[in-house]
Amino acid sequence: MAFEKRTTLPGSENVHRPGFDPEGPVELGATVRVTVILRRKGNRTSTQIEGGYTPLSYDQYAKQLGASESDVELVEQFAHHAGLTVEESNPAKRRVVLTGTAEEVQQAFGTDFVHYKSQSSGRTYRGRKGTIGIPLELQDIVVSVLGLDARPIAKPHFRTNPNATTSFTPPQVAALYNYPTGVTGKGQTVAIIELGGGYKPADLTAYFKSLGLATPSVTAVSVDGGKNTPGSDADGEVMLDIEVIGAVANGANIAVYFAPNTDQGFVDAITNAAHDTTRKPSVISISWGGPEDSWSEQSRNAMNAALQDAATLGVTVTVASGDNGSTDGVGDSKLHVDFPSSSPFALACGGTTLKGTGSQITSEVVWNETANNEGATGGGVSSFFALPAYQNSAGVPKQSQTNFVGRGVPDVAGNADPTTGYQIRVNGATQVIGGTSAVAPLWAGLIALMNQQLGKPVGFMNPKLYSLGRTGFHDITTGDNDDSKLGFYKAKSGWDPCTGLGSPNGAALLKAFSSAVRTGQQEPVAGPVPPAGSVSQGIDAADDVMTATIVLRRSGPDVGDALLSGTVSAIPHADQLTSASPEDVAQVVAFANQHGLTIMEANAATRSVKLEGTREKLEKAFGVKHGSQGSYDLQSSNISIPPSLSNLAIAVLGFDQRAIAKHHTSSKSVG
Repeated sequence: MAFEKRTTLPGSENVHRPGFDPEGPVELGATVRVTVILRRKGNRTSTQIEGGYTPLSYDQYAKQLGASESDVELVEQFAHHAGLTVEESNPAKRRVVLTGTAEEVQQAFGTDFVHYKSQSSGRTYRGRKGTIGIPLELQDIVVSVLGLDARPIAKPHFRTNPNATTSFTPPQVAALYNYPTGVTGKGQTVAIIELGGGYKPADLTAYFKSLGLATPSVTAVSVDGGKNTPGSDADGEVMLDIEVIGAVANGANIAVYFAPNTDQGFVDAITNAAHDTTRKPSVISISWGGPEDSWSEQSRNAMNAALQDAATLGVTVTVASGDNGSTDGVGDSKLHVDFPSSSPFALACGGTTLKGTGSQITSEVVWNETANNEGATGGGVSSFFALPAYQNSAGVPKQSQTNFVGRGVPDVAGNADPTTGYQIRVNGATQVIGGTSAVAPLWAGLIALMNQQLGKPVGFMNPKLYSLGRTGFHDITTGDNDDSKLGFYKAKSGWDPCTGLGSPNGAALLKAFSSAVRTGQQEPVAGPVPPAGSVSQGIDAADDVMTATIVLRRSGPDVGDALLSGTVSAIPHADQLTSASPEDVAQVVAFANQHGLTIMEANAATRSVKLEGTREKLEKAFGVKHGSQGSYDLQSSNISIPPSLSNLAIAVLGFDQRAIAKHHTSSKSVG
């Protein structure tokens, strides 16, 4: 019988969360809402995105990387079998939302509910025990099941300081960091993820009036029942995020996605923002998080996948790295980093102590005020996410307590010390607020300015940032984020686990990204161009069909020197060394699909992908112009390709059809 045999969902082991005590059973008739995350149907890998890529449109994403209709239908059939209601089915977001009673959901997912009481607030929350079970039919389809545990998953990363003697308005901080002038972020939408609190429009009006700025457009978006509900301590977080972004990118639209503080709410909020085809945010700012190991593996995977989706869609996600130093405040004498800032698809934002006047920085060091009980920047090395390709040359150390070669946190930094904090209006009063919660929106505002100036989103910018060296950054070389006398970590020249690459020089970063955009984010392919005057332009119609062949790199090491030196006469498993990797082939296929080209052949063994398309499409895809010389088609400009293909494509053939060789035979008359 269908759906009778069951298996354990990988990574669903329940994680102990300090501060919560079992309180008793859950009311079996209570309604439970569950988000089921499904696998992608496409083949764009994490490694491909981490190394640079071309973003997809919403339609392209849904077509190439959303969930398949058959997978969605099978989950719906399971829901019907289990007596659950299908509230939403969204293949593009790869999720199916189900509702049922606690008793029905327990039976459907083979888990047991229990109430947990928070030691700090006294409130009780539904949680679960053990693992999650799913039918065998779904074991390769379902990635995560969220919503079974309703305990809070994250904290806001802001700190107030009523005794601060130095403080700045956000525009003053932007001036110190040389933010681009003459742009306001007009035409951009910045999304903010909030898991509690709210804002009052009257406060926003008064605040921006005090800065001599127009009140930006701010919209509250409800996710999973979350709402703009001012009146709690989290209001400081919400107002900090809105007011920093609105002050440094005053022309941008701001959309605040309010969601419950659960793994389900957090993931759904990011997914909704990334896939929002109405508001179309180009940046998402997140100032909430928690220690990596406070998340179950399946919840962490779901969050990471949501951030990967955002990166694939060309949305930059800035995330605060935490305010509790190298231990992330866990208190177990171990090193921890904060999640989701430790996701390789996040732009992790650390903190500094900033001093300066006008546009001149006089001092900037790592933020560490733990001696005064006022926090320190989060940072370190992930224990779960491997070192991403873009950090290969950054000098990220191994996680010293586990020896794991992990993702380094943060990537960048900015003013976060509450003793040099931001002047923010909350519930009718101005106060000084700091924390890495200020740095995520500070960078989000900068990116909105850059996006407006560039005329296109910078998207997942980590690979580009790490390729710049020190260009575009104030390198922070003084201080540490050690909060428990473990000796970790210290600032140094270049990237470090306290402030990453450093704080921004906005104008320099814009210039660096502008140089890439001027070539359409494409890089030239080496090769000669016909001499001037030898080409007649515009001979053939734009809709003429042409072909081109992309030649790929070998997947194995180069053994040419060994062959030439005579040290070997034959290479074992040569077919494996001389072929292209399936991942490289898949990346070229994705590039072709994006530009509407037909794949005539994709052959890893011959390291080639042959494409067909109209002259207009091929010229646009490869940034090349055509003409003719005599009776031959030929290119009249260099070929260019996106950075995502620059290391894997070694040649693009077919644009120049002139004869390239002649036969070496001769004849002479006989007799």
